[in-house]
Amino acid sequence: MSADFDRDLVGYGAHPPQGTWPGGATVALSMVLNVEEGSERSYAFGDGANEGLGEVPRVMPAGVRDLATESVYEYGSRVGVYRMLRIFDRLGLPMTAFAAALALERNPEAAAWLVRSGHEICSHGYRWAEEWTMTREEEKAQIDLAVATFERVTGQRPVGWYSRWMRSEHTRELLVEEGGFLYDSDAYNDDVPYWTRVGERWHLVVPYTLTYNDSFYSYGHVGSPADFLDYLTRGLDHLRAEGDGVPRILSVGLHPRLSGQAARASAVEEFLAYAKELPDVWIATRRQIAEFWAREHPAPSA
Repeated sequence: MSADFDRDLVGYGAHPPQGTWPGGATVALSMVLNVEEGSERSYAFGDGANEGLGEVPRVMPAGVRDLATESVYEYGSRVGVYRMLRIFDRLGLPMTAFAAALALERNPEAAAWLVRSGHEICSHGYRWAEEWTMTREEEKAQIDLAVATFERVTGQRPVGWYSRWMRSEHTRELLVEEGGFLYDSDAYNDDVPYWTRVGERWHLVVPYTLTYNDSFYSYGHVGSPADFLDYLTRGLDHLRAEGDGVPRILSVGLHPRLSGQAARASAVEEFLAYAKELPDVWIATRRQIAEFWAREHPAPSA
């Protein structure tokens, strides 16, 4: 078997699709709020491990709950998520919540606010779990449980999916089999949506990013909110200036426990206020992006 087996290292290559987003915009800005708090790994959950992605990377001794990291996550659920929601409401802007179903089930007020404000709720699984550790049957059961939980908690089903870190070899196939998903974001390999073949069907991928992401605060790559603001602004402005007629996406990943802190939230609000005034930027949910792409750039067989 080739080492590349199902990888596509070419993509659109030197001839990416041409066009614009609604209103003639050259860049679609996708703001993503990862709502995971309350679904993360913990010895208290019987996971056999604590969550390590907090304010300070560290590992507690085996079998000992990391109460400090748990408390950091609680900040995101108790405070940070509402600070971020207020910012989007003040600016009247849409965003997509990559939400773990259990996180919303345990925080129904936040779930209700997301629905009330018209934001998209994209499935981040039932829990913030690694699909590649599951059998195909276990993963299918988790997908079904996630969809059922979202329907019960929010009154709507998700049409998008994003795994933790990355999908398993079965995820995309299971999403297509389930039949209710318009797109997934389990890819970091492009700035432009694309169609991929899954069995006998075409499936839409709206790529995400680990680059324009506030997890850099946890890793120590970014210390100052001013640096994060500069980083996002530079990315957006460069895409706008490329001028080659390619409708690209800038995805920005946020977390309530990180960007929900006041200093970091100020950088997010400043970036959004800047982007909102740019006539060539379309700020949209990932569902809006997927629906537009499916209509204007349909699958090859459509």
